[in-house]
Amino acid sequence: MFPMKIVLASNNAGKLAELQAMLGNLGMELVRQADLGIGEAEEPFRTFVENALAKARHASRQSGLPALADDAGLCVDAFGGLPGVDTAFYATQFGYEKSDDSNVRALLEQMSDVDNRRAAMVSTLVALRSADDPEPLIAVGRVAGEITRERRGAGGFGFDPVMFIPEFGQTFAELPPEVKNAHSHRGRAAARMVELMRERWLA
Repeated sequence: MFPMKIVLASNNAGKLAELQAMLGNLGMELVRQADLGIGEAEEPFRTFVENALAKARHASRQSGLPALADDAGLCVDAFGGLPGVDTAFYATQFGYEKSDDSNVRALLEQMSDVDNRRAAMVSTLVALRSADDPEPLIAVGRVAGEITRERRGAGGFGFDPVMFIPEFGQTFAELPPEVKNAHSHRGRAAARMVELMRERWLA
């Protein structure tokens, strides 16, 4: 039987809650790497998949457990796809502290005179059975939308207050958590990951 415990290569409480809710029906328990005394991995790459793979291998090697890693970010058309893998640190390049609130403020400032508001939230999940697994499971979720000109809604985290989703007519922060989780970039990636785990690991 496949081990039920998987180390999550992230210390983000929001990610843990979202992913645990999505993967719980497989009977798997996610454990944050910090709770196992594992530090964060280096993320030197320029693509989500390479960084997620590096994080998963690091967490699996340090814990001896299967690992799941997520690398996600905001890709803004007008900025050539950036901030991308640098999303978490976006505000720091403009002199702000590293925080979700600062990121949103910096983005709204940088886009104040930009008419092309198109953007996508992208999530890449990578799962490994062991640190040297040659066949990682890779699932990508993507949601296209537009950056609003002001914050809307009080839910979610990250760029949720300014990520407007046309199909719902609301920002991610305005949507009920269960709706957001089902249709977010991470929700779509997790749904695909559940399919892959059932097919490859649990069959």
